[in-house]
Amino acid sequence: MERALLGEMENTDLGQELRWCVDRLASVAPGSPLHGISLLNLAAWHRNRGEQMMSLVTLSDISSDAGHSSDIIGLSRLESGRILTLIGDLEPAMRHLWIAMRRLSSVDMPAESVVCAIEWLDIALEEIEADSPTMDQRIADAKPRDSPGMSTVPSNPNDIRECVELILSVALIDVSGTQRDDLGLVLDASEAILEPKWKTEIGKRSHEIQDSRLLEVLQSWSITD
Repeated sequence: MERALLGEMENTDLGQELRWCVDRLASVAPGSPLHGISLLNLAAWHRNRGEQMMSLVTLSDISSDAGHSSDIIGLSRLESGRILTLIGDLEPAMRHLWIAMRRLSSVDMPAESVVCAIEWLDIALEEIEADSPTMDQRIADAKPRDSPGMSTVPSNPNDIRECVELILSVALIDVSGTQRDDLGLVLDASEAILEPKWKTEIGKRSHEIQDSRLLEVLQSWSITD
């Protein structure tokens, strides 16, 4: 079991061993951290083989009703959101990423919750409507679908604000690095919903920024301002 959980065996045998781990732990320790990890590993194995739907099915076995903890649920929803984004089904992808962000924030996993916020924001900035339902409303009203679809929904500016504040709470600790896509997304959000304070907060740290793309954007805005 330990070899399978750690992936210390030939790939040809790994899927069978991971499935055995899942079934065994579901019997003797359902909802335990090891049970959750085994499901995450099996889902990752399916995804690496290009079996996205099998991966989603496996991840759906992780839930609070099944006794899993918030950190395991958060990680599973993050992976589900990524798979749904990959196949273009963006409405449920946004819901999964939002749930993941909230779950991981609640168990003091700030780096992981920020990753969820960044990936959610990257989708959300494509379409914004002031009167669009918030993510909390969408999650509360969500119902099972008869079949998967390629759906998109506009985001609510208040949700964008919540995500940006979370991102900045970590990103502004250290603004160095030559590829700061997180700060770039924040600047995009600042422009998209006309919220200048984020641009100002980042601009105050321009002497520390190493990403030339960010510096160009900040410089162009300072000229137009």
